[in-house]
Amino acid sequence: MSPRRTAASAVTVTAALALAGLAAVPAAAHGSMTDPVSRVSACYAEGPESPDSAACRAAVAVSGAQAFYDWNAVNIANAAGQHRRLIPDGELCSAGNDKYRGLDLARADWPASRLTSGPHTFRYKGTAPHRGSFALYVTKDGYDPSKPLAWSDLEAEPFVTVTDPRMENGEYVFEGTLPEKSGRHLVYSVWQRSDSPEAFYTCSDVVFGRDGGSGGGTAPAPADPAPTASAPSEEQIAEGRDESTVEHGGHGDDDAATGAGATAAPGGGPATAPAASATAASREAVPHAASAPVPAPASASGSGSGAGVELAETGGDDSAPYLAVGGAAALALGAAVLFGTVRRRSDARR
Repeated sequence: MSPRRTAASAVTVTAALALAGLAAVPAAAHGSMTDPVSRVSACYAEGPESPDSAACRAAVAVSGAQAFYDWNAVNIANAAGQHRRLIPDGELCSAGNDKYRGLDLARADWPASRLTSGPHTFRYKGTAPHRGSFALYVTKDGYDPSKPLAWSDLEAEPFVTVTDPRMENGEYVFEGTLPEKSGRHLVYSVWQRSDSPEAFYTCSDVVFGRDGGSGGGTAPAPADPAPTASAPSEEQIAEGRDESTVEHGGHGDDDAATGAGATAAPGGGPATAPAASATAASREAVPHAASAPVPAPASASGSGSGAGVELAETGGDDSAPYLAVGGAAALALGAAVLFGTVRRRSDARR
């Protein structure tokens, strides 16, 4: 075999190894709030094909059952803390992903968690754990669930923030204090990864008790027409896994299947889709592991779309994704250099 053909073969093999290296990069995080129960989790627990509640049936009619089999992927791949800029008013619960638009339905009968103001233990199912920060917001007094949820409906500051909380039985668990509220409200969560620009979002419908309770987080249910929300059990999660387009340790075959990477900025701005790649494996690796570092935290400001930015604290030591991509890229670069060197030597001998 000639030196040129040998080098070409080396490039082909090395390129394949580089793509394999990209495919081996750890996949992105997934999850959803389970206490208080998120809308998407509640509807998945009821059964995506035939939910029990009227609100979940309406959501499935709008979004289709697949959105709820993919209950743990309401995300934006390249959020990088720009939540208010990327998610328009009225689309907070879907995070601007058309696939989950049924979650944005404005109605007062969503399944709800009964809460008492005071200390509470929060839980967030992490089907693919990663470093990052959680920020929980609650709606202002006078919140009207029959109107589309806007950023201005949320209190300006989160009532709970936590970085890298502990995990117990596959759930992030952290403590916080529920504010003094009464009646129906909504808790909005932002989970911003610190090892990637990806972020996850949930809407949890809640009903606060009026008696102050014991502060344990469970209150006698006040008068409210909505059913009580339940989180999916491990058995339900396992049973629906074959129907999901999202691997519970990462993404499915394509980010487009989850709705990630296709969110456009309000006002017709450019989409935040990740750069195109040659294969599904590289599409998975590029937006989540090879993205630019998350910028330094910006201070959150008042209400209103685009008014503020909440960023995760950075500095996590989970460097494996970057090393894996770097190694693959270096391998491919080395193959290119080898090919060029052999070609020049061959030409020089002529």
